[in-house]
Amino acid sequence: MALMAITVGFDLDMTLIDSRPGIRATYQELSALTGVWIDADLAVTRLGPPLEHELAYWFPEDRVEEMAAAYREIYPTHAIKPSLALPGAGDAIQAVRSAGGRSLVVTAKNEPHARLHVSHLGLEPDAVIGRLWAEAKAEALREHGATVYVGDHLGDIRGARAAGALAVSVATGPYGEDELRAAGADVVLPDLTAFPAWWAAYAAGTEALA
Repeated sequence: MALMAITVGFDLDMTLIDSRPGIRATYQELSALTGVWIDADLAVTRLGPPLEHELAYWFPEDRVEEMAAAYREIYPTHAIKPSLALPGAGDAIQAVRSAGGRSLVVTAKNEPHARLHVSHLGLEPDAVIGRLWAEAKAEALREHGATVYVGDHLGDIRGARAAGALAVSVATGPYGEDELRAAGADVVLPDLTAFPAWWAAYAAGTEALA
């Protein structure tokens, strides 16, 4: 029996990639350019929400949009090369493909920068969609027919729920396994190295129901 074609969505920051070194460097450069102190080490502990949320801690409201544009301008120079794939990221995407499924990245990050990251690291999702956060991620998940969404943040769980997708969480971001379960994750994995085995069992169960 042919395996059902399942579409799986993945978050980017702290799910597929450890972007903290690159983001830290970008905040440090923005601080140097503007003369405004930014605690870059603190900022990288709060990855997940849109950039503007973090900038609002450091700049007046009427400067946030301007600073977001400045940050995005310098981001490719400072953030792409230092950011590494998290363990199991490539294998997770390949596991979906090998089973005849499709994978997509749905992230709050600016889409051109998300594409730079996956290209630089040799990750090969079928689609990359940016500038969506929490429940808004459901727009892309529904459009692409994703029935599984993998993320590290509580906002990713909310996005999966809003899309009617299975919420799979990895404890590689700011939340531990117990916190992710308490927030309503359907499946909690320590990291993406555990994804292929889980995926094989899940896909086989889905096939049995087809």
